Amino acid sequence: MITIDELQVADTPQAWEAAGFTVIDHTIQVGTVRIRLVGPDGGTGIVAWSLRGVRDDVTEVDGLATSASVDAPAEPGEHPLGATQVDHVVLMSPDLARTTAAIEALGAEARRVRDFEIAGTPMRQVFFRLGEVIVELVGDPASAGEGPATFWGITFTVADIDAAAALLGEQTGRVKDAVQRGRRITTLRHRDLGISVSTALMSPKPPKQ
Repeated sequence: MITIDELQVADTPQAWEAAGFTVIDHTIQVGTVRIRLVGPDGGTGIVAWSLRGVRDDVTEVDGLATSASVDAPAEPGEHPLGATQVDHVVLMSPDLARTTAAIEALGAEARRVRDFEIAGTPMRQVFFRLGEVIVELVGDPASAGEGPATFWGITFTVADIDAAAALLGEQTGRVKDAVQRGRRITTLRHRDLGISVSTALMSPKPPKQ
């Protein structure tokens, strides 16, 4: 099974500490995923990831900097924000079919497709499950543009979304219903915090009936 070991993010520890995360030696452990803060000299946003369960010679996935990992997950960290896991990672692609094929070539399977519109432009989300994390690939299904896929955003599950929003105060938007039934979401004003990756928080999945 393919799972995410690490996300490398080009931010400072201070920015993520201000957002309510516990940072130890430039790393944040959220669920089974480690976030390594490589600093702004490393670029902007998520700049690379490492994956368990892929070939040793993998270095990129349709332009996404990638490395193979055999590290076992560390113990989950505890965070003032109440973050318990990475819920999903969002990727953008100028050629949805090409990037989908590249991810599937790793051995991951597209689990679901959702079509929607942005300002009248048809868009599509393709969902993959990598361990406890959903990878959400977004693009125009009719486009076959040039250029690589890119990392776009990250969403965390928090134990109590109202408490998390209260902790962040004006650094986050209002809590509202998410697309996922029974869940709620809020978006961080990440630039105000010095965080370079689009970041959101979601309530836990509701119990199965």
